[in-house]
Amino acid sequence: MITLTKLNRESMMLNAIYIETIESMPDTMILLTNGKRYVVTESVEEVKQLVTDFYRDINVLANPK
Repeated sequence: MITLTKLNRESMMLNAIYIETIESMPDTMILLTNGKRYVVTESVEEVKQLVTDFYRDINVLANPK
């Protein structure tokens, strides 16, 4: 799960596994595989980094040493 901020400044947790697309229009819109859309204050790059960190935390992305 990643923590994001809605436009009304409330925090929300989102399961990053279900993210289909992330767009900047100019607000960041996240489309999930179930068709739900969320608009958040974080930039596309910030969401991308949060998703990458999440995948590393659950060992989906290997971090060879």
